[in-house]
Amino acid sequence: MTAYSLLDLVPVVEGGSVSQSLANAADLARHVEALGFSRYWTAEHHGMTGIASAATSIVIAHVAAATSTIRVGAGGIMLPNHSPLVIAEQFGTLDALFPGRIDLGLGRAPGSDQKVARAMRRTLESDANAFPQDVLELQSYFADDGQTGISATPGAGADIRLWILGSSLFGAQLAAALGLPYAFASHFAPDALDGALAIYRRDFRPSAVLAKPYVMAGFNVFAADTDDEAELLASSQQQAFVALRTGNPGRMKPPVANYRQSLGAQGAAILDHALRCSAVGARAKVARDIAAFVERTGVNEIMVASSIYDHDARKHSLEITADVMRELAVAA
Repeated sequence: MTAYSLLDLVPVVEGGSVSQSLANAADLARHVEALGFSRYWTAEHHGMTGIASAATSIVIAHVAAATSTIRVGAGGIMLPNHSPLVIAEQFGTLDALFPGRIDLGLGRAPGSDQKVARAMRRTLESDANAFPQDVLELQSYFADDGQTGISATPGAGADIRLWILGSSLFGAQLAAALGLPYAFASHFAPDALDGALAIYRRDFRPSAVLAKPYVMAGFNVFAADTDDEAELLASSQQQAFVALRTGNPGRMKPPVANYRQSLGAQGAAILDHALRCSAVGARAKVARDIAAFVERTGVNEIMVASSIYDHDARKHSLEITADVMRELAVAA
């Protein structure tokens, strides 16, 4: 059975507010918990007016307090932005508040541009190539094994489920070497998906936390009662992607009919390439596309990415997605 989870970037829509986006995040988490989703993740982004999850650990606490059983976590924390000790303390606190429910996905991208990265770090001397050592240091704080000479409080002994995130081969190699679960960002960077999964599975070394490879992959789902309605809903995310790629990110815009066609052949091809790990349509089409993705990749879990302008339409899309996943599980 393929598990299914939700990645929520806590979008701020045009005409909306950060307060409303955070209220929507809690409501959405309660909704997907009731629908049987395995986990709710949010991600660290900075300097983006359309994303309200910059203070990621605080958002996780907000969502975890609004739910009771679903796992809640970061997909992910960009470790080069932080000292491992600070992250150990933050997530140790989350584990103390919500024991056994906290995930921590770790990435090495900045989650911002260089200007914003400098403002966060005060210096750019931190090295993304030190990411593996930072992960080991973080593991040491949680294990409280004395290797750092510091006991993280909170943090020491915390029951945190660590993941390695990636959109290239690097993360796959690290996750395999450390025997950790691996999550691939195929919902926006699908090119290296097959190669990364092959490397992770081939080179995986069993660890104390994981006996065999476990793979999650991002997958966009925009589901509605009709194919045309789903295409319309997807246009808000398409606009956001184009705005980001052209250096003009902003708040999520309302859907636009025939948006892909308005870009011309070249623009539509770029969009289709980057977002090709997607299902857009009514129930039958979504079911076919998800089934084909699972069959091709063999992933253990799908991380559904579903940024939709209208909150109620987003909840309905996730209802359809959950129904499809349950039907696929029965068919399997």
